[in-house]
Amino acid sequence: MAKVLVIDDEKAIRNTLKEVLEYEKHEVDLAENGPAALELFDENRYDVILCDIKMEKMDGIEVLEKIHEVTDDVPVIMISGHGNIDTAVDAIKKGAFDFLEKPLDLNRLLITMRNAMDKSNLITQTKTLKKQVSKKFEIVGESEAIVRVKEMIDRVAPTEARVLITGANGTGKELVAHQIHEKSSRSKGPFVEVNCAAIPSELIESELFGHEKGSFTSAHKQRIGKFEQANGGTIFLDEIGDMSLSAQAKVLRALQENKISRVGSDKDIKVDVRVIAATNKNISYEIEKNNFREDLYHRLSVILIDVPKLNERLEDIPLLTEHFNDIICNEYGVSLRTIDESAIKELKKIEWTGNIREFRNVLERLIILCHEKIAGKDVISFAHPISGNK
Repeated sequence: MAKVLVIDDEKAIRNTLKEVLEYEKHEVDLAENGPAALELFDENRYDVILCDIKMEKMDGIEVLEKIHEVTDDVPVIMISGHGNIDTAVDAIKKGAFDFLEKPLDLNRLLITMRNAMDKSNLITQTKTLKKQVSKKFEIVGESEAIVRVKEMIDRVAPTEARVLITGANGTGKELVAHQIHEKSSRSKGPFVEVNCAAIPSELIESELFGHEKGSFTSAHKQRIGKFEQANGGTIFLDEIGDMSLSAQAKVLRALQENKISRVGSDKDIKVDVRVIAATNKNISYEIEKNNFREDLYHRLSVILIDVPKLNERLEDIPLLTEHFNDIICNEYGVSLRTIDESAIKELKKIEWTGNIREFRNVLERLIILCHEKIAGKDVISFAHPISGNK
């Protein structure tokens, strides 16, 4: 069932549409002109709007434009007894979902409405998912250290500069990479993540650049690499300090020439990719040991962002607790836990060697094992024994 607004200056048409739509179990409001319709629109949330084009006081195209000044989420189906191709094209260009001519074919109207509602539902679901993803990759905190990171993200994101993110395991380097991508002009393009430490050295080149069929024993078919998949977007090379020297050489070429070649092929493929890299290693030390190419380091580190450890930003623990309490309870479908000051105090005492990743795990454990309220004694009892207390 949908809530529908019908806008038409002919009473007979309004009443006929109301009767048909109510028979289909929809809830229907009627408006005889544009101003009356906009007043109803301000007061209600509609799933579909049917709007006549030729009306006194305000024509349908103007009503459509006024609605779209508020939201693009509600599909508007334009109807007119004076239809022609130019009118239809103009309506669609201005954001109408569809254009129907009078006298209305009621079967076509109902099909068009069903399609409009399907599209509206998809838009709503997509926005909900985007909000969930956005919350998942939100950088939480107001400490001086994390504010500096956020400010750097805001400054570098709109540029095409390559970024090297450093920091200990679990500090949230991938969150920084996601934020840079989401705030860049490439946000509508793909974000492709590669964990260089998780891929065997003999397979890293194939993973990054792809391979041709038969280029090695297990290459049974052609494979598109991560650089090609990220074309037009961003590739995030996580733990790049673990990449083999031969793969480093190919990455360097890709950065220099914006070209890659698949394993087993001499053909160059142009790629348009922004590269963000991250590492928990001391790259200067790795360069001294000849484990990392200095020229690649300089290519990657146009901008350096160092993510602080959790113990360097303990004042953020109350906000992080609230953030993860909301996310975890939502994931498990349970009510929010009340976390009292004694719990916060104990959480601040822990040596967080695993940083934010460990903090989330501990909070998840507390939410599962405790009831409605989490107190300091619960933190002492259930915090990971490796962490210990100071």
